[in-house]
Amino acid sequence: MAETADTIHMLEPKKKTALQDPDVVARKDTAEKWCKNASDYAIKHGGKPWIHKLIPHDVIAENMTIAGLFKPNT
Repeated sequence: MAETADTIHMLEPKKKTALQDPDVVARKDTAEKWCKNASDYAIKHGGKPWIHKLIPHDVIAENMTIAGLFKPNT
Protein backbone atom coordinates (compact mmCIF):
# COMPACT_ATOMS: atom_id res chain seq x y z
CA MET A 1 0.00 0.00 0.00
CA ALA A 2 1.11 3.52 -0.73
CA GLU A 3 -0.85 6.67 -0.01
CA THR A 4 -0.42 9.91 -1.90
CA ALA A 5 -2.17 13.23 -1.39
CA ASP A 6 -5.13 12.14 -3.48
CA THR A 7 -5.07 8.33 -3.85
CA ILE A 8 -4.43 5.07 -2.01
CA HIS A 9 -2.53 2.58 -4.14
CA MET A 10 -2.63 -1.18 -3.68
CA LEU A 11 0.65 -2.14 -5.33
CA GLU A 12 1.20 -5.81 -6.09
CA PRO A 13 4.62 -6.80 -7.41
CA LYS A 14 4.70 -10.08 -9.30
CA LYS A 15 7.29 -12.01 -11.22
CA LYS A 16 7.08 -10.79 -14.82
CA THR A 17 6.52 -14.31 -16.13
CA ALA A 18 3.57 -14.81 -13.73
CA LEU A 19 1.50 -11.80 -14.81
CA GLN A 20 -0.72 -13.93 -17.08
CA ASP A 21 -1.00 -16.84 -14.64
CA PRO A 22 -4.70 -17.60 -14.06
CA ASP A 23 -4.33 -17.31 -10.26
CA VAL A 24 -2.60 -13.94 -10.55
CA VAL A 25 -5.24 -12.70 -13.01
CA ALA A 26 -8.04 -13.87 -10.70
CA ARG A 27 -6.45 -12.10 -7.69
CA LYS A 28 -5.98 -8.96 -9.82
CA ASP A 29 -9.64 -8.99 -10.81
CA THR A 30 -10.69 -9.44 -7.17
CA ALA A 31 -8.37 -6.67 -6.00
CA GLU A 32 -9.72 -4.30 -8.66
CA LYS A 33 -13.31 -5.02 -7.56
CA TRP A 34 -12.28 -4.47 -3.94
CA CYS A 35 -10.65 -1.16 -4.83
CA LYS A 36 -13.76 -0.04 -6.71
CA ASN A 37 -15.96 -0.84 -3.70
CA ALA A 38 -13.51 0.83 -1.31
CA SER A 39 -13.32 3.87 -3.59
CA ASP A 40 -17.09 4.17 -3.85
CA TYR A 41 -17.39 4.07 -0.06
CA ALA A 42 -14.43 6.37 0.58
CA ILE A 43 -15.57 9.02 -1.90
CA LYS A 44 -19.05 9.09 -0.34
CA HIS A 45 -17.42 9.73 3.04
CA GLY A 46 -14.76 12.24 2.02
CA GLY A 47 -11.97 9.73 1.49
CA LYS A 48 -9.61 8.93 -1.33
CA PRO A 49 -10.06 6.53 -4.23
CA TRP A 50 -8.19 3.22 -4.24
CA ILE A 51 -6.24 1.94 -7.25
CA HIS A 52 -4.77 -1.54 -7.74
CA LYS A 53 -1.67 -2.06 -9.84
CA LEU A 54 0.14 -5.26 -10.76
CA ILE A 55 3.81 -4.43 -11.13
CA PRO A 56 6.31 -6.60 -13.00
CA HIS A 57 9.16 -7.24 -10.57
CA ASP A 58 11.82 -6.18 -13.04
CA VAL A 59 10.58 -2.58 -13.34
CA ILE A 60 10.89 -1.83 -9.63
CA ALA A 61 13.90 0.27 -8.64
CA GLU A 62 14.95 2.02 -5.43
CA ASN A 63 14.50 5.44 -6.99
CA MET A 64 11.08 4.61 -8.50
CA THR A 65 8.19 6.94 -7.77
CA ILE A 66 4.53 5.96 -7.53
CA ALA A 67 3.94 7.93 -10.73
CA GLY A 68 6.72 5.97 -12.40
CA LEU A 69 5.02 2.69 -11.55
CA PHE A 70 1.88 3.86 -13.33
CA LYS A 71 3.52 4.67 -16.66
CA PRO A 72 1.74 2.91 -19.53
CA ASN A 73 4.59 0.48 -20.20
CA THR A 74 4.39 -1.11 -16.73
